[in-house]
Amino acid sequence: MSKVNEEALKLHKDYQGKLGVYSKVPLRNSRDLALAYSPGVAEPCTAIFDDENMIYDYTIKGNLVAVVTNGTAVLGLGNIGPRAALPVMEGKALLFKSFAGIDAFPLCLDTSLVLHKL
Repeated sequence: MSKVNEEALKLHKDYQGKLGVYSKVPLRNSRDLALAYSPGVAEPCTAIFDDENMIYDYTIKGNLVAVVTNGTAVLGLGNIGPRAALPVMEGKALLFKSFAGIDAFPLCLDTSLVLHKL
């Protein structure tokens, strides 16, 4: 195994992947919790219910994409399945965040079902 391959394995193992979920808001006390979750979360929910476009003001929706695969066509690796594809999808999500500031979340689906239009 080459040195770069060994270093790549170590990086992935040391960090347990390349992504994490981090809070944008502090939760230091019960007041913070009440504002971010319950009962405060009802206010943005109600605003979005009244005007669906408010979802972009009050949630991550305006800056979030999914990086989706079923693992059947991964880079130059081919059909490696959804589990083995996860490091590649994490890498793609990392590129979105690092170069465009877009939050991206990998979704690796264990399915190869193809639906045909009738």
